This record gives sequence, structure tokens and C-alpha cells, in this order.
Amino acid sequence: MRTQAQAHARHSHDDAPDTAAAFRRLAALPPGRQRDELRERIVTAWLPMAERLAGRFRSRGESFEDLRQVAALGLVKAVDRYDPDRGNAFESYAVPTVTGEIKRHFRDHMWTLHVPRRVQDLRNRVRFACQDLSQSTPGRRPTVAEIAEHTGLGEEDVQAGLEALESFTALSLDAELPGSDDGYSLGDALGSPDPALDTVVDREAVRPRLAALPERERAILYMRFFNDMTQSRIAEQLGISQMHVSRLISRCCDRLREQVLRDAS
Repeated sequence: MRTQAQAHARHSHDDAPDTAAAFRRLAALPPGRQRDELRERIVTAWLPMAERLAGRFRSRGESFEDLRQVAALGLVKAVDRYDPDRGNAFESYAVPTVTGEIKRHFRDHMWTLHVPRRVQDLRNRVRFACQDLSQSTPGRRPTVAEIAEHTGLGEEDVQAGLEALESFTALSLDAELPGSDDGYSLGDALGSPDPALDTVVDREAVRPRLAALPERERAILYMRFFNDMTQSRIAEQLGISQMHVSRLISRCCDRLREQVLRDAS
């Protein structure tokens, strides 16, 4: 009969099933229905452990049902890869396998944007440090220096970890801003391109060509496009016909366009 200490060394949980004999039979069975049924019974027996491990990752932005599914997948992998001939208890192999599968799920699927593994590790270290330090710094958030001393990280790494804490998910531009009572969203607070910027390059390109025009043609363009005068008023002021003004404006604009395009090419 096994002693209580031996049983505790073999399984860290009192409700851990004793499947050592089942694993030995599984290893000896060839592929087929009998092996599949035994494999399914082993997985079912260890599902409570997998769900218990999934429960450790609650409140991290993922539903518990999804975490259970991921933990179950990790358990299946552990059952398929476990070698009873190595002499180690299944639980000692399954726990890190299932936990690693859950962590991999967070790393690969929960971040809205791809974040380097190093930054994810910094985030986790900083998060755990903040939890530890909250006991000794009640009522306030630990400082960067305090977190750096607690973790042994540099302050720049701590700052990167803190920024990653706030960047796990992206905020929709349609999200209502805090304190807004009229549905004012983040998108409403963003600026938009100034349409006048599109004319800056054109104005600067045409400026030297305008300065090189004869005085009368330059004056006609100024009165038409800057003073918003009609062609008839320009003709009256200059003592020429409106038709002549129209031809001069068209000829000047065509010439300026050709010169600017030629300069650009």
C-alpha cells in the first residue's frame, strides 16, 4: 500500500485520477477503436484538472468557455505525447503542457496587433510586480522606480511593460469618450486633412511663373482670381473688350500650366 507522502508526490491534487495503468495499456495498444476509446476515457478523467488550470486565467479578456476549450486541447496534446516509461507522473507533464497552450493562446490570438514576445514578457513581469507591490503601496500605483527595483528590470523596460498593459486590445474609433453625454466618439476628436494643403504646392510652383508675366497679364489674373472681378469689369477698367480679356486669361492660364508641368517633369 502506498503511503500518503508517496501519493502526494505522485499527484499534487487530491482529486487527480490514477491513470498510470491506463497509460501503460494505451502505449501498448495499436491504432484502432480500442485505443481511441481508452484515450478518450483518459482525457475525460483529466478534464477537471484542465478546467482548473483554465480558471487561473480568468478576468484577462477571454471568456472562460474559450479558455476551457484551449485547456482541453492542451490536455489532448499532453495525453498523446506522454511517455509512461519515463517514470514521471502524468500530472507533472500535463500541467506545464496545458498551461503553455493557454499562454500561447493569449500570445497568438488575444493581442489585437502583433507584439514582440519580449514586450509580452515585460508586460507579464510588470503586471505581477504591480500586483505584489499593491500590498505595500495601498491607494496608489507603484512608481516606475519601485517596479524596476522589484523586478530587476531597467526603467525603460518597465515603461515598455506599462505601455503594453494598456495596449492589449485596440480601442474602436466609434467608442464613446469617457464623460461624453452626447455620443461624442474618439473618431470625432481626430483631425482631418486640411483641403487647403493641396493648394500649397500648386501655389508655390506657379508663384515664380506669375512674377515673370507681363505687367498687364499679371494684373488681369490678379483682378480675376484674387479680387474676384468679372471679365466685363476688368475690360471696363482696362479699356479693352471683354472678349480680349477672356482670350488673355485663357492664354495665360494655358501657358502657366504648361510651364509648371514642364518644371515638374
